[in-house]
Amino acid sequence: MASVFKLGRDKKKRNANWYFEYCDHDGKKRMRKGFTDKSLTEQLAVKLETEARLRRMGYIDDRQAELAEGKKSAVSKHLDDYERSLSTRKNTSKHVKLTMGRVRRIVVGCKFEMLGDISADAVGEFMLELQVEEDLGHRTYNHYLQAMEGFCSWLVKKRRLSANPVMGIERLNNATDVRHQRRALTPEEFAKLVKSARASSETIQCYDGETRSRIYILSYMTGLRRGELASLTQQSFDFIGDPPTLTVQATISKHRRKDLLPLHPELVPMLLNWLKGLEPEEPLFPKLARRRTWLMVKKDLERVGIPYETADGFADFHAAGRHTHITELLRNGASLTEAKELARHADVNMTMRYTHIGLNDQARALKALPNPCQDIVRKPADSGCHDTTVDDITSHGDTKGADSANPCRTSPFDTDKQKRAPSDSDGAQWRRRELNPRPVIPRRWLLRV
Repeated sequence: MASVFKLGRDKKKRNANWYFEYCDHDGKKRMRKGFTDKSLTEQLAVKLETEARLRRMGYIDDRQAELAEGKKSAVSKHLDDYERSLSTRKNTSKHVKLTMGRVRRIVVGCKFEMLGDISADAVGEFMLELQVEEDLGHRTYNHYLQAMEGFCSWLVKKRRLSANPVMGIERLNNATDVRHQRRALTPEEFAKLVKSARASSETIQCYDGETRSRIYILSYMTGLRRGELASLTQQSFDFIGDPPTLTVQATISKHRRKDLLPLHPELVPMLLNWLKGLEPEEPLFPKLARRRTWLMVKKDLERVGIPYETADGFADFHAAGRHTHITELLRNGASLTEAKELARHADVNMTMRYTHIGLNDQARALKALPNPCQDIVRKPADSGCHDTTVDDITSHGDTKGADSANPCRTSPFDTDKQKRAPSDSDGAQWRRRELNPRPVIPRRWLLRV
């Protein structure tokens, strides 16, 4: 039987809380704080004692009881644990900050205080309101849901929840709301971009014209992202192997795997020249990841009269390099599987997003389609004779009139001595009826009618 009491310092205080002691399911004595009302404290003590006894007897699953108790814990404690977990999994500080900012915004907006308060309905309603208030794009909307689902999945993995409470919230279609559409440059436009940078005496984002041209060339010929280009050092290249290769470390790669890429043969001598005088661990393009590379491309394009933004989209650094790289691979004969592997995409659908095939590309591909019927003259659809070539028609030069256009129009049994009956003669009507006799209608069918 649980004992209810007040602490020694509170015995003379009228509104002080009552405490009680009871034995838990392991037989250990526990002291809990109750209420200022003694009867309510006694009821709580009885409830906990009853649950402990049922757990000892096996009527209540210990795991379910722990989960039920965990739902009463504060969400803020679990958020701090999740943030530490993300930081220890070699995620970038930017990714951790962005993910936790989105999760905390949903938790605060939905007023989740305890773990058991998290629900899919509340998250869905809050996200719809947030989308209207801040005009969120579909892609950003989905990123918020992805961050919240990741947090709840971590809770399930750590056995703090039995199931993901926000799983199944419908995502929005990214294709119907593209806020930053990119376009690939043509080879002529990219060549002008490089020439514009080399001819420029202006320093943009701490890079001179020659350095900017090298960044553009390496981005186009390798398809690397800005952060991956910023990580390149002399140790990233292997010029001795066959073929020469480029290595992107797993800590820098977007999918957190080590990537090994072949180098373009014409890029190798340029890289050997660019790497002269650099230390083994010195970056080829220092602090590139922190620079506004879109501004570099915009100014260099406008200098040669190429618009930065058109109806097809923006030509920023990612578009001028990676998008153009993947598009030109497919234009010049690479298969979709090869382009996917060179782009290091997990899904071929992602590769298709980087492919910008226009109407001219489609017309050129259609023009290359062989036509096996180009030497064949098509016969009328209702003709019962074989296909006739031009040589067959010219071989019947002695035939006159309309019959000479199609030699199959004359029966092989007809001769010049045999005369055809007129179309309105009895003989013609008899032949047509013989070939296509009238159907015989049973008498019982007529009686039914």
